[in-house]
Parts: sequence; structure tokens; C-alpha cells
Amino acid sequence: MYEGYHFIGMHLAWWVFWATLIFWVFVTPYPIPGLRSKAKTPLELLKKKYASGKINKEEYLEKMHLL
Repeated sequence: MYEGYHFIGMHLAWWVFWATLIFWVFVTPYPIPGLRSKAKTPLELLKKKYASGKINKEEYLEKMHLL
């Protein structure tokens, strides 16, 4: 009756769905809650310590010079 043509559209839709999902999970740089997170660089960690007051200006400049 339909000669199989009514399945082609849905089959294509599933391929597009899975390709989009795989692209989103593995390629996008946005953090996904509960999964992997981007590692912070040593410079970012140093800036965070300085901003929170754990190290003073002299220590910050010394360590920044080393990096």
C-alpha cells in the first residue's frame, strides 16, 4: 500500500536527532551539568586565590612572573 515510503521521513528524522545529540554532547564547549567541566589553567587558579585574599600582592606578582 505505502511501498515503504512513509518510513523514510521518520528514519531521516531519527538520524538528524542522533547526529545533533552526539554533536551537542561531544563538541559544544558549554558545560553540561553533572558531567565533565573544563579544567582551569594555573593562571586562573592564581587569580582566584588573589581575588579571594588567600595570597597577597607580592606573592601574586612573584607567582605570575614564574608562570
